[in-house]
Amino acid sequence: MKKWMVCAVVTAVAVGGYGDDWAVWRGPARDGISKETGWNSEGAKKLWTKELGVGYSSVSVKDGKLYTMGHESTDDKTGKDVVYCLDARSGEKVWNYSYPCQTGQFKGPRATPVIDGDRVYTVSQEGLVICFDAASGKIKWQTGVLKETGNTNIKWGVSSSAVIEGDLILLNIGDAGVAIDKNSGAVKWKSVGAPSYASPVVFDHKGSRVAAIFSAPGLQVVDVKTGRKLDSFGWVTKFDINGADPVITDEKIFISSGYEHGCALLDFSSGKLVKLWESAILKNQFSSSVCLDGYIYGIDGQAKKDGFLRCIAVKDGSEQWNIQIGFGSLIAAGGKLIVLSEKGMLHFADVAPGKYSEISKMDTGLGQLCWTPPVLANGIIYCRNDKGTLVAIDVSK
Repeated sequence: MKKWMVCAVVTAVAVGGYGDDWAVWRGPARDGISKETGWNSEGAKKLWTKELGVGYSSVSVKDGKLYTMGHESTDDKTGKDVVYCLDARSGEKVWNYSYPCQTGQFKGPRATPVIDGDRVYTVSQEGLVICFDAASGKIKWQTGVLKETGNTNIKWGVSSSAVIEGDLILLNIGDAGVAIDKNSGAVKWKSVGAPSYASPVVFDHKGSRVAAIFSAPGLQVVDVKTGRKLDSFGWVTKFDINGADPVITDEKIFISSGYEHGCALLDFSSGKLVKLWESAILKNQFSSSVCLDGYIYGIDGQAKKDGFLRCIAVKDGSEQWNIQIGFGSLIAAGGKLIVLSEKGMLHFADVAPGKYSEISKMDTGLGQLCWTPPVLANGIIYCRNDKGTLVAIDVSK
């Protein structure tokens, strides 16, 4: 019966289109882009709302189940994180698990649960990695990665979501990342030093898998299996905040940081990082950009201040257009941009380098602050605010 219900949801989305799960941070290809088509923003309507506890964790969706995290405080410094498994269509709880977690400024989990097979992996802001059975919520193992690798926490807490590559889990901990075994939690390789807030991004290079890790000193490219550093590019930002994930296109790596720093495109095809251009036109504080058909779309600006959605060319960084929508975050699907402003407004626009072409917009009712990127899965867009209100919006035809 459960399998039938999942198929029914996907089929409903796929009439004239294609529905897709969003099982890991940044989506199916870990680039903020979904192949889902056939959804209709102009008929958007709210399905359900759920209170999760404070935090910034996004959602992951697979086989009709949704996984996310929140935090329930008992005083200014202590409380508990809560991992949730919900029915993706109704929002009803399937299971939840809580554990003690201290919290400082900007309370709550930063990382997003990721689903791999029949398991779910979560990361707390204190570096606790937990492997759950996806169906039951039973813990398979847990590892305190900071303690196990000899690293200390960063000012605003571990923010790297787990990136699963083969039997390894990669994290932006240490100045060039760490890897633990996904089956046991044992440390396989490590670095020690100052990390930052972005998640690793894995890509192919000359028959090997390598990871781009945006740490406090700048961009590090490492061999996934061994952790051996292949090259680095210095990129120091105020407060050590390199928070937006690198974007990969044909072995070229786009990086961007806020605090008036800017962006750059680096070529790694030779095995060495070569800067092709640098610009101040697009400054991602922590909202990652997306790259489509030779153009990069991203949010330029600082949280709680004026922000611009900008389109720039990959080849030279030249600006194609901009529109002031405030600070926010975005993903892309089916040739459209889905942009959530920090005030809770959803904007839907065509992916078009010629001009900004808005299709429709919708007030989610979440208000400030929405810093978590939206997710589209099987005809539903999920949005949350920092207070922990999660809204499911039906955009299926």
